[in-house]
Amino acid sequence: MTRRPPAPAVRMRRLHFAILAALGATAVLPAGAQTPPAAPERAVTTLDVVKVTARKREESLQDVPVAVTALTAEQLDKLAIKDLGDLQGQVPNLTIYAARGSNSTITTFIRGVGQADPLWGVDPGVGIYFDDVYIARPQGALLDVYDVQRVEILRGPQGTLYGKNTVGGAVKYVSKPLPTATEGALTLALGSHGQVNAKGAVGTAVNDGQFRFRIAGASLNRDGYGRNLTDGSPVSDQATTSGRVSAGWFPTGSTFNAQVSVDRTRDNSHMRGFQRLNVNPFDPAKTPPTTGRYDIATGMPNANHTNSEGESLTLNWGVSEAWSLKYILAHRASDTNTSIDFDGLPAKIADVRAEYHDSSQSHELQAIYEGQNHSGVIGAYYFDGRAGGTVRNNFFNLSFGTTNGMVYTEGKAVFGDWSWRLGPAFSISTGLRYTKETKRAVVLNQAFANDTFSGTPIAVPANFDHTRAVTNTSPRLSLEYKASNAVKLYTTASRGFKSGGYNIRANTLAFPSSGRPFEDEKLDSLELGAKMILDGGRLELNTALFHNKYKNVQLSVFTSYTQPNGQPGFFGDFTNAGQATLKGGEIEFLWMPTAAWRLSGHIAAMDAKYDEYIDRGVNVADQKKFTNTPKTQVGLNIEYNARLPMGTLRSRLGLSYRSKVYPTTDLSEALAQDAYTLVNAGLIWEKDARLSFFLQGSNLTDKAYKTDGYNIAALGVLNAYYGAPRTVTVGGTYKF
Repeated sequence: MTRRPPAPAVRMRRLHFAILAALGATAVLPAGAQTPPAAPERAVTTLDVVKVTARKREESLQDVPVAVTALTAEQLDKLAIKDLGDLQGQVPNLTIYAARGSNSTITTFIRGVGQADPLWGVDPGVGIYFDDVYIARPQGALLDVYDVQRVEILRGPQGTLYGKNTVGGAVKYVSKPLPTATEGALTLALGSHGQVNAKGAVGTAVNDGQFRFRIAGASLNRDGYGRNLTDGSPVSDQATTSGRVSAGWFPTGSTFNAQVSVDRTRDNSHMRGFQRLNVNPFDPAKTPPTTGRYDIATGMPNANHTNSEGESLTLNWGVSEAWSLKYILAHRASDTNTSIDFDGLPAKIADVRAEYHDSSQSHELQAIYEGQNHSGVIGAYYFDGRAGGTVRNNFFNLSFGTTNGMVYTEGKAVFGDWSWRLGPAFSISTGLRYTKETKRAVVLNQAFANDTFSGTPIAVPANFDHTRAVTNTSPRLSLEYKASNAVKLYTTASRGFKSGGYNIRANTLAFPSSGRPFEDEKLDSLELGAKMILDGGRLELNTALFHNKYKNVQLSVFTSYTQPNGQPGFFGDFTNAGQATLKGGEIEFLWMPTAAWRLSGHIAAMDAKYDEYIDRGVNVADQKKFTNTPKTQVGLNIEYNARLPMGTLRSRLGLSYRSKVYPTTDLSEALAQDAYTLVNAGLIWEKDARLSFFLQGSNLTDKAYKTDGYNIAALGVLNAYYGAPRTVTVGGTYKF
């Protein structure tokens, strides 16, 4: 009988334990054994220590018992990370990209957990944090990377440490701190498709550093990857301006400081282009499928505008040598006005105009303790948010309807996370979070006689005002063992939670059940990990195995039906898949064998399966697959630094591989993306500490790869959205 090779997760588990066994054999010597003589000392280059705040206090990346990837500002520059979407391929088991139809709306999945539908009132499965402030809605959350200190990606539930529940993980954007002296930087870049980018920042301090200021901004512009074939206007372009002003008061001789920050982003880009994969049966011209990956032929206004903003006040007070208090008051808001032409044709088959708006205010109070044998944080969090909008649907120029609604969310939580050092080798940490969350949905969906969407409605598919309140208690327990100075092992059991809600697109006339709430998600996670510093400090090797039980998975699906007038119709529904098991393994490495060479990358394996998925009373779990969750991901960056008579030349070759993935819940094979590899490369010439020049190339083989799509049979729609084509950028940076 032919034996099948072990599954990726099994192979990863074997490799994980083989590494630990080998390390254990070298770390522990039998009693009475002689210690082998030390090798002659030689000059070596060791890796820099990366500091993170994954546990609300500054720690070395290697000391944190959490699966976290941290990319510093220098690494982000070398990897040509322009926005958070470029993190895909650099972090294990991370899927992150611009949502379909928008340049600045984010879709994020970590270890199979996320939310692809950016509809208001639905919480994302992965939390996006900007300087410790939670960004509640995906609109405007695809942050451009500029004036950044680092980006942290935490995998797995983070409920006991973060103000808002983060069931799948968190992405933390940490901007540069306020300076104690005058400093600044300016970057200019030109590139493919008419790219013209400018990023800059300047900061200073006065009165012996008591008052500190920083201003940063970015102007990001690019012609379209495609064209609207109807009028020649660009699609999949970029026209974004962003700015941030920060100030702080640091009284001399005091342990108190106050900091304020204000940021604004304006995205005035056009629609995103896509490839039509079929002849729409409702198209009178029977226009053949497009050959270009980004060209459309819409007759709608070519507009896709998003404005986002935020303000925050942070107060820090060192009460004593051990205790400190931190208070964060924040407000965030965004507005989106966009055209969504599902059919991509001049004919009015499925034309949608959408307006979204949201605002939120949050308060977070933290008490942080740093002692010799124990440390931790306790806190309280309050969130008050509202999100809503109006969507105007024109189907076949015969069916006209609006989706109107508001979702009000009020969340209150208390949380704590504490660590105890039980001895030289053992530590234990525990966390607990209690949440009470209330969601109120006010929905009015109407049908009209014409495209003015005015007058007396001819039908009211949904009209309700419902409120739902839930409570949740989520624990965490972690055990840590320091096997040697080089090896730290940990195991963590934790629970993640994401509240349910109501479907704003409900059609209770055709589907009465669509007015009922969808249920809360819960994820119970068990993780085993190891963090190692080997080869005399030149090699970092981090591994993790995880086994998650995922309950009430929230899914966005499109349901087709026949309207009373005989016309085909559809509506977007939210449902819960009963249970699922997510398991896999991850290896991250960073190795500097010499001062000139640097190798980094990751290997990730994922096995995500539904255990229960009830559809019309039948368990169809064996027919369903997880979206945005490839089974295998591999990333590799090879860097070489050459010393020149005038500076240093840094070269990089990057490869990223992803196995087959389904981007949409209908699991359309036409939209599925088969396994593919992207090739990136870059050169940076650092003339001195102030002046550098760069040449960066992304997707150098011009690989066509799908990121998202629409498959709506009732409208004859089958469209695929693609990632960026080959791009080359050249520019320079001056620091002062």
